[in-house]
Amino acid sequence: MMEKNAKIYVAGHRGMVGSAIVRELERQGYHNIITRTHKELDLTRQAEVEAFFAAEKPEYVFLAAAKVGGIVANQNALADFMYDNMILEMNVIHAAWKNGCKKLEFLGSSCIYPRMAPQPMKENCLLTSELEKTNEAYALAKISGLKYCEFLNRQYGTDYISVMPTNLYGPNDNYHPTHSHVLPALIRRFHEAKVENKPYVTCWGDGSPLREFLYVDDLANLCVFLMNNYSGNETVNAGTGKELTIRELTELVAKVVGYTGEIRWDPTKPNGTPRKLLDVSKATALGWTYKTELEDGIRLSYEDFLSNPVRAER
Repeated sequence: MMEKNAKIYVAGHRGMVGSAIVRELERQGYHNIITRTHKELDLTRQAEVEAFFAAEKPEYVFLAAAKVGGIVANQNALADFMYDNMILEMNVIHAAWKNGCKKLEFLGSSCIYPRMAPQPMKENCLLTSELEKTNEAYALAKISGLKYCEFLNRQYGTDYISVMPTNLYGPNDNYHPTHSHVLPALIRRFHEAKVENKPYVTCWGDGSPLREFLYVDDLANLCVFLMNNYSGNETVNAGTGKELTIRELTELVAKVVGYTGEIRWDPTKPNGTPRKLLDVSKATALGWTYKTELEDGIRLSYEDFLSNPVRAER
């Protein structure tokens, strides 16, 4: 168990996941939290990372920093997504080990699992068949981080764990029109269509893929729970165990935003993986379950979008 005064470094504290972890730590009474902005510490620069860890000596690390994006961003910048993510995670994990970090938690993504993995996807289906091509570079980087944690545990006896979240959404999300994930992209698109009184909104694909969504504050709660209650080489899935089609999600977002126009589909655009549902029985067996239902979470996300004009414009 982490003591309340333990020195905790949250890498990526300005992002959606990192900021949620900081909120959760503070909510639970942890008060010795270390953060650095990208300007203060570039995690892709090994010398900077090593100097930071040597000076600060954090006891616990939540590695939530990553270069992230939706289908378009992943397809257009394959090399960038692989290089940036692999370099930063290796730098942080290696420096944590060199400086005696008691425990590290690596945040990955459910895209690490094979494109056609049996559903719902168990943790042990990793590397059993080929990945989804649209985010292969990002997935390979995340698999490398997960495996490096495992190999440090096996070779040096460290206590480094990993958690693989399903699709996330919530406060401090990225609402960029082309570089965001599906749910925040829909929030922005329907909001703008409502404001501009557009008669219809066109969405990518045919709406058939099945997806699972987890509110980011629920993930943060699991992250702290696992840091205090789990050790092991195998990752832990983070999700709700529930799924819906992209078409159903789209209709739900339109309802929450208050858009009443027509929804059209463009089947010439990619759907992505046909189905992606996590088996969350491992987290459940450990004693954790999610709290926020999807419609409630979308409403909270839309309120967050409206409350921050700068974020809504980017």
